[in-house]
Amino acid sequence: MSAIPARHDHVRQAMSTEILMIGPRHTLRQAAQRMTQRGVGSAVVHNPETAGIGIITERDILHALGGGLDADTEVVEGHLTSEVVFATPRWTLEQAAEAMTRGGFRHLIVVDGDEVVGMISVRDIVRAWTRVPSHA
Repeated sequence: MSAIPARHDHVRQAMSTEILMIGPRHTLRQAAQRMTQRGVGSAVVHNPETAGIGIITERDILHALGGGLDADTEVVEGHLTSEVVFATPRWTLEQAAEAMTRGGFRHLIVVDGDEVVGMISVRDIVRAWTRVPSHA
């Protein structure tokens, strides 16, 4: 049996730097298609009109469709995760996990200053703590 890995690794070591960026006027179907093509569970939504950054997740899309909304007419901006929490590359993985647990979500956008530099998911944290490589 191997030792439990130390939990002092940082977000920068586990985050994905290949980020799916979409616009707020993409439909839910377009967002889902792009997420599926990239094999990711979330996308960063950038609104150039407001310079705002948001996130849409597979769970957000599922809730919309499960509520009977049309994937071809509903746009992403109406279904963004509320109260987005941003991580920094310097956060520990434990800090990221705690933020996800408190907020009840599975993805954090990683920012360095004003720049989006990555995305970290629960899966990324578990992979880092167990040292299991990605299937991607």
